[in-house]
Amino acid sequence: MSTAITRRSAPSREHGPRALPDAPATPAAGTDDRPDPLRYLVSYNTRNLTKVVAEVGRATGAYWIDAVQRIARPGDAARRGLLWISAMADRREPTWHLPNEAVLSTPFAVLRDFTAAEHRDDDVVPTLVLPPQAGHSSTVVDYSPQQSQIAMIRAAGLTRVYALDWRPATTATRGVTITDYLEVIDRSIRRMGGRANLVGDCQGGWLATIYAALHPDRVNTLTLAGAPIDFHAGESVIAASTRLMAGTMGMAPYKALVAAGGGNMPGSAVLSNFISIQPQSEISRQLQLLENIDDPTHVERYRVFEDWFKYTQDIPGAFYLWLVENLFWKNRLIKGTLTVDGRTVDMAAIDCPLLLLAGSADHITPAPQLFAAAEKVSTPAADVTYRTATAGHLGLFMGRDALRHDWPVLMETVYGHSVPKRTDTGAGKASRRRSSVRAVSDPRDTPRVPAP
Repeated sequence: MSTAITRRSAPSREHGPRALPDAPATPAAGTDDRPDPLRYLVSYNTRNLTKVVAEVGRATGAYWIDAVQRIARPGDAARRGLLWISAMADRREPTWHLPNEAVLSTPFAVLRDFTAAEHRDDDVVPTLVLPPQAGHSSTVVDYSPQQSQIAMIRAAGLTRVYALDWRPATTATRGVTITDYLEVIDRSIRRMGGRANLVGDCQGGWLATIYAALHPDRVNTLTLAGAPIDFHAGESVIAASTRLMAGTMGMAPYKALVAAGGGNMPGSAVLSNFISIQPQSEISRQLQLLENIDDPTHVERYRVFEDWFKYTQDIPGAFYLWLVENLFWKNRLIKGTLTVDGRTVDMAAIDCPLLLLAGSADHITPAPQLFAAAEKVSTPAADVTYRTATAGHLGLFMGRDALRHDWPVLMETVYGHSVPKRTDTGAGKASRRRSSVRAVSDPRDTPRVPAP
């Protein structure tokens, strides 16, 4: 289960609440207490190798036990092997599951309206979801009929809900910049009525934060899940590798990757990087498929995940290089030195309710990277919500545990800030919580698919 919601007491500084009590103290100016990146990466990869060996050993033992039990059927091993290879190779393009309408289209993004016809006139602030933009399809927020962040948001009472669908980069869109992304968000919100709840997952989270800092009057509430805001906080293999590579060679390696991709960052390269960060998950997923190849439920869950995870899309090269230099390497957002089109991105301009969801097992965005946002905003302490889900990185956005136990609580809080004040809010909130839980299937007694 997840930790309870925590709201901080009044801050001692005017710009916003302080960090969580258990967060590491901010280093003094001019000091850097982060571990040596090379030493950290060697240690991290050594631990991963140990986990890989352990998983292979476990699977090998299970395979031989199963083989002995099936010894009377010599052709069975060949049949299972062929099914295994077929299941690993059978990839399909991920799709949206909930009915939606494309109401705004640009060469690099599509605004999708998931509002049901009977709710178009509901007196509730609309919600805009910004999915991750990391080489995968935006459908992660509507992952399956049983696991849909969009469905859960609607069931929490936020019936007017939209999502931006990031299109694969092409030769024509390789020059798309941060300015273009912020402009399409602004066009979307203006089309939705001029003010919205922003929900940002991972990369969509720092994008939502930048937008909220530049346009605070257009953001009703800001919800960030697994979003790196302080890219150098906590122990992160991505931060360590960027620090090592950019610190020694500057932007040259990243520019070479983009050049090799014809001006875009290849989604296949991003996927390879994700797999290399946690190879034991990849190996475990394929070996568990072999073990459960005759279980149609497990095979189907495997297929749905692999379809999303392995069907990659390229990222606009100009946008990718900008974020690596300004955010991953130089960490300018949290430092307050980030500028966009000559405007300083000052997080202190954000004063709306802030909701933060981290994963206890998130190896991509450790909790300190997300929770650092609360130090920089001007949101009253009572309106800052912290929550830690029992989940890894992807589990925050599409995992059934997080969708059933964490997102409903957060979205009901957002709902309370999105409708006219009423005297019967208690009964309404209880009803919405039951509805939002029912929007996602119960994860008990169903096979799990190892995911990053």
